[in-house]
Amino acid sequence: MKSGIHPAYGPVVFRDTAAGHSFLTRSTATSDKTVEWEDGNTYPVVDVEISSVSHPFYTGTARVLDTAGRVERFERRYGRRPEAS
Repeated sequence: MKSGIHPAYGPVVFRDTAAGHSFLTRSTATSDKTVEWEDGNTYPVVDVEISSVSHPFYTGTARVLDTAGRVERFERRYGRRPEAS
């Protein structure tokens, strides 16, 4: 890799504002805000609105669709087709 063309890659704390959860990882993202982490060191902190902790897909709180109700509503609206013999 060429030197001097890549952004700095270092430890960053990402803080999920929806769930109040934070995690330390390495990233090229930067921030002017800092936070003191559990190990006593100070790291830049990036606030995110959603992460795997608060996202419905990962938490299992996704809305379940009533597919049976949709089929019944379709049949009421358009009628059941006669079966071919």
